[in-house]
Amino acid sequence: MTQADHQVPPPASTGLSYRAAGVDIDAGEALVDAIKPLAKATSRAGVLGGLGGFGALFDLKAAGFTDPILVSTTDGVGTKLKIAIDTGLHDGVGIDLVAMCVNDLVVQGADPLFFLDYFATGQLSVTQAKQVIAGIAEGCRQAGCALVGGETAEMPGMYAAGDYDLAGFAVGAAERGNLLPANIAPGAAILGLASTGIHSNGFSLVRRIVTASGLIWTDPAPFAPTQSLAQALMTPTRIYVRSLLALHRAGLLKGAAHITGGGLPGNLPRVLPDNTSAALTPTWPIPPVFAWLARTGQVDPHEMLRVFNCGIGMAVIVTDAEAATALLQANGETVYPIGRIEAATGPATITIDPPATWFAP
Repeated sequence: MTQADHQVPPPASTGLSYRAAGVDIDAGEALVDAIKPLAKATSRAGVLGGLGGFGALFDLKAAGFTDPILVSTTDGVGTKLKIAIDTGLHDGVGIDLVAMCVNDLVVQGADPLFFLDYFATGQLSVTQAKQVIAGIAEGCRQAGCALVGGETAEMPGMYAAGDYDLAGFAVGAAERGNLLPANIAPGAAILGLASTGIHSNGFSLVRRIVTASGLIWTDPAPFAPTQSLAQALMTPTRIYVRSLLALHRAGLLKGAAHITGGGLPGNLPRVLPDNTSAALTPTWPIPPVFAWLARTGQVDPHEMLRVFNCGIGMAVIVTDAEAATALLQANGETVYPIGRIEAATGPATITIDPPATWFAP
């Protein structure tokens, strides 16, 4: 026998490890490997390198810009995540995360270039995280921007079992002379682009209403009986980037407002100049989900308008309503004429008086 034949393996370590403390480095590396193809599929002109570096590189000249202004946004998904966690419906919240950022970029005239995400959890589930990030990649594909990186943080003790949180960060660019809003004046038309549902705002109230209704997530949705209540409420936020960029490049877009928290009253005035008012006529069809929320929660119509998008996910201000409508419809949007810009005095305002029966079933 050799000396090696007599050697005994060292005793198992009794010391602490990162895995024993709740952080699994191997799981994190497995997730990176799983999402590399998803990120690669979102690549666009200007992206340099891939996942794995300490930072992401982007070449604005290669993306076709001459004198660009950078525009950046960051956002989350809010308590819509709680429904995803409670029901296991994780696929759509990644799209929501991208939408909340890139829709804010495009209303400033910017083309979304790249996106990064932050995914934090108590204990990493590769399956759960991959579902979420697959949605992020799909949102990036819809917006035409690249998923260039992100951070997955495993923090035991910070989150309950199965819980996670999301944040997103997007960067876009516009040529110096093409930023929005621009030259909004009385007489311009306001068009509303249909939402796909609640999008990603107001879910703290939504969850209270669901509790008061006595329904559970797996029950058929009263307003969409072919879907469960959870499936219907979790419909992802619509991404308006391609249609608005087409409108802007055609020279038809003067301004746009992404209708998020605060609704039309809180968001449309943000893009208007002083001494103007948005006079809205509430005649567009209200999606059934909002009528159900208003009726079940006994929510006042004005409160509905302040909390939810109420069927209008994006408001656009144009000078040629007919041409703009045709172009938006050609890009897949459902378009409603919802008002006009009028002269006023002082800071920008909005006027809208919903009829009492507006949210009736």
